Amino acid sequence: MTQNLTFFATAAKGMEPLLADELRQLGGLRATEARAGVSFGGDLELGYRTCLWSRVASRVLLNLASFPAATPEELYDGVRSIAWHEHLTPEGSLAVDANVVRSQVSHSHYAALKVKDAVVDHFRDGFGVRPSVELERPDVRINLFLKQDQATVSIDLSGESLHRRGYREEGVRAPLKESLAAALLIRAGWPAVALQGGGLVDPMCGSGTLPVEAALMAGDVAPGMLRTYFGFIGWKGHDRPLWERLLAEAGQRREAGLAGLPPIHGTDVDGRAVEAARSNARRAGLDGVVRFERCALEEVVPGNKAGAVPGLVVVNPPYGERLGDVDGLRPLYALLGDRLKEHFPAWKAAVFTGNPELGKEIGLRACKIHTLFNGALKCQLLHFEIDPRWYWGSSPRAGRLSSPSPLGEGALMFANRLRKNMRHLGRWARRNAISCYRLYDADLPEYAVAVDLYGEWVHVQEYEAPNTVDPEKARTRLKEVMAVLPEILNVPQEQVFLKVRRRQKGRAQYVKLDGQSRFHEVREGECRFLVNLADYLDTGLFLDHRPMRFKIGEMARGKRFLNLFAYTGTATVHAALGGAASTTSVDLSATYLDWARRNLALNGLDDSRHELVQADCLSWLEKESRRFDLIFLDPPTFSNSKRMEGDFDVQRDHVALLEAAARLLAPGGELFFSTNNRGFRLDPGGFSRFNIEDISSQTIPQDFQRNPRIHRCWRVSLP
Repeated sequence: MTQNLTFFATAAKGMEPLLADELRQLGGLRATEARAGVSFGGDLELGYRTCLWSRVASRVLLNLASFPAATPEELYDGVRSIAWHEHLTPEGSLAVDANVVRSQVSHSHYAALKVKDAVVDHFRDGFGVRPSVELERPDVRINLFLKQDQATVSIDLSGESLHRRGYREEGVRAPLKESLAAALLIRAGWPAVALQGGGLVDPMCGSGTLPVEAALMAGDVAPGMLRTYFGFIGWKGHDRPLWERLLAEAGQRREAGLAGLPPIHGTDVDGRAVEAARSNARRAGLDGVVRFERCALEEVVPGNKAGAVPGLVVVNPPYGERLGDVDGLRPLYALLGDRLKEHFPAWKAAVFTGNPELGKEIGLRACKIHTLFNGALKCQLLHFEIDPRWYWGSSPRAGRLSSPSPLGEGALMFANRLRKNMRHLGRWARRNAISCYRLYDADLPEYAVAVDLYGEWVHVQEYEAPNTVDPEKARTRLKEVMAVLPEILNVPQEQVFLKVRRRQKGRAQYVKLDGQSRFHEVREGECRFLVNLADYLDTGLFLDHRPMRFKIGEMARGKRFLNLFAYTGTATVHAALGGAASTTSVDLSATYLDWARRNLALNGLDDSRHELVQADCLSWLEKESRRFDLIFLDPPTFSNSKRMEGDFDVQRDHVALLEAAARLLAPGGELFFSTNNRGFRLDPGGFSRFNIEDISSQTIPQDFQRNPRIHRCWRVSLP
């Protein structure tokens, strides 16, 4: 049972890419990111190594079985069929964790009880003895993941969350989890800094989690070495000699690694926090290796040893939980900026905050921003280079250091409109769990751009100016837009992508503009999508179709879904996560079908129920005979691909297209037809046998209310 195993390592939201990289370095095969974790393959040694060496994983699950479980009886039978006597003795102890997502067995506690009953009955019937339930440290911890009526049952090799390293007993001021601290250090580039001999300073160290994790990382110390309990210790499949060999190897690496540790220094104004940090460092075996001292922020300096080579300042300052707290914290962030500029030239800095507005008080423009979550709180890790070229704004102590060029009256109006839209649309987006939306759409005619937010990235489209506008004036206004956006939105310039949108002909909107091939992951409700902000005019996600996609997801449970002109498959993902029995996505472009395939895999949907077909939709419809319960039809305005027979014009060909698509509707099925052709007119005489309802007004999202003609949409059904 040690070869060709399948594992799933869980991680906190936003840490999946880091975990995937870590697992590949450990030797994991087919490491594939999923929501809240990474699946990978390997042998038992790899599972043990992950438990011992992963700095960002929460749990390591060994998959035992997967099976359909639409009813409690199916769940019970599937669990009971597993050979539990190979994993647990009849006299042993067990615990069950369950996570249920969009399934008919909808209560996680009830699902856990069914799993427990099945395991207990397996032993009672086979051996006349049943294992006991032990919630804290059982011999075997069983994990159930039930998603869309598909159950996956695993052994939790970690036993308890891996962030519990075993060194921290004293915490002050809501300390970071050890795994989150490690993720911040990796994102901040600490391993490379340490390798070059640079030191680390945490001027608000609290109970010392960041400096201790930095020392473990730089000293090649396995984060799991201090733990006395893992979930595999009482498991019958445990290979004790293998585990002892890995521990011995880790001990040797620790001894060699700590000998060459760079200087690591933590300070805090709170004496109790400093004592807690020292105590935690002692338990981690770092007494005398990491230095902690009581020191006010205005007195923090690199120190003689730490100043020899430029290093890293990393800090997790307070965020302010209530509105009144924020104003009180502004001077603290400004003071932090002053110390960085005055005493840490050429260093790097990383500031982790749950309030990006406070980050602006530092007076440094972030060169990079990462989004991570501290529990449920969305936070930003702001990366700074301490160099005058990144200074901006005023400082209460150091005077004015640097500032952008003064903005003209028009640019100030544009900035004010952005702020107003951010307040209004930002509240709406947060309430509805929307991270991608249109923030600005030529609200001021002089600044004719569309500004779309894709998570922490900004996509700007300049509308082609009419001939009556002076080209030089248009260029100046665009420069003002690009100068205002990073400051108002608090993003670095390299995270702002600019394109010029001209009137398109044929498939010009699909032509590649660049070759960066950089994809960014974004979220839309429960769905995850890959967008490309540089290479094409369109990004892979049509924001105005968001309500239609949500509607498809709500209607899809148990239905056969057909997505024609599927593009990157975003509507398919909504249908699949909504519980569709099957999905079929048809598109002529191999590029976009591959993109759709990646979107499905990103959401854990890369299975045989979801078919991708490369074909001309019109030709495919003529030959297809299957019936579908739900069809989405969003054709281009015009297409003349070489792979098509003839060309396609939505105005000219929409009657034939709808007739062909509606032929595949199952009894009681519905078809949704949409077009973004502003001059489109539905032929009233072409659909006498259909029930057709114009639902355009219901499908225009709030962020497109200024532009309600962005698309038209109809619901089509048969009488």
